Amino acid sequence: MGSLKGRTALVTGGSRGIGRAISERLGREGALVAVHYNTNEQAAKETVAAIEAAGGRAFAVQAELGRPGDAEALWAAFDAAVTAHDSRGGLDILANNAGTAVMAGIKDTDEAAFDQVFDVNIKAPFFIIKLGLDRLRDGGRIINTTSGFTRVAFPTIAATAASKGALVTLTRTLALELAPRGITVNSVAPGITETDANAWLADPAARAHGESYSAFKRIGSASDVGDVVALLASDDARWITGQDIDATGGSLLGL
Repeated sequence: MGSLKGRTALVTGGSRGIGRAISERLGREGALVAVHYNTNEQAAKETVAAIEAAGGRAFAVQAELGRPGDAEALWAAFDAAVTAHDSRGGLDILANNAGTAVMAGIKDTDEAAFDQVFDVNIKAPFFIIKLGLDRLRDGGRIINTTSGFTRVAFPTIAATAASKGALVTLTRTLALELAPRGITVNSVAPGITETDANAWLADPAARAHGESYSAFKRIGSASDVGDVVALLASDDARWITGQDIDATGGSLLGL
């Protein structure tokens, strides 16, 4: 389609699940895509290969998020690789998609688990954005992956929901700060989505329960979310900023 031709994107957690769908869709739209991965190099190579097979351009970058110096390491890896594909360096689209979850309520969440989920879900995006602002061109896009669980109470994922709620607030705050540069900052909130992280969907009863949340009575696909991110990355979304876009398939609308 080519709506993003000539632009460079970095997708954190871009090799699997929703991140892969984002990476592939941005690649189909013509963007040069930096596919970030934590440890699964094979998955990153497969995502890059899929983008290239569809006529796009991509490369992999590795950095383990959730540890001291992670943002610096990510940008160092990006800077070292991007100029082989685009002599300008820099980027136009930053998709902070990498995340982790603690499937526990407050009584069963210890400090180590709490720190890890906040380190990955909010601290890492905060400093990735901070250090990336000198690389992000005017008129660029920042798109953060949040969660539909920030809108409803699910006590069994207390720390995860809280960390994603912080990311919603950061999105809104940065949208105002970066508007003078023409940079839009939005987030996308997926609902229950078909990825390998949701292996529980293999159980028919659990799947039926998950389907019941959506107005469409189905589980979301990774491409359902990736397509929304591609829209926000495009010029068509130039007048949208500071928004957390619901991509849950209308989950719990009747409540």
